[in-house]
Amino acid sequence: MRSYVGGQVAVTSTDFVELALGTPLELWLGVEGESEMERAARLDAARDILAENPHLPDDAVRIAAEAIEAHAPELFNVVPLSPATPRRERVRKGAAA
Repeated sequence: MRSYVGGQVAVTSTDFVELALGTPLELWLGVEGESEMERAARLDAARDILAENPHLPDDAVRIAAEAIEAHAPELFNVVPLSPATPRRERVRKGAAA
């Protein structure tokens, strides 16, 4: 099954999120080993994007919810367990031989 976002194929979950947001995921999550100056610049860029697109967080959540709903059978491949049958102890009557 292929997932398309904005006419482009999302191969991995990271592709899907990046296409849905329109920005690289690293902009929002950061990268390991970034300096304080790089972090400040990244957060400034993220604030600018959010200021220009105030509905971006709501859109991202809506897209994620739609994806979960569309792929729920695969994501939540839950098989109901059969009800446990109670084990009965054998009762023996009589004298032991």
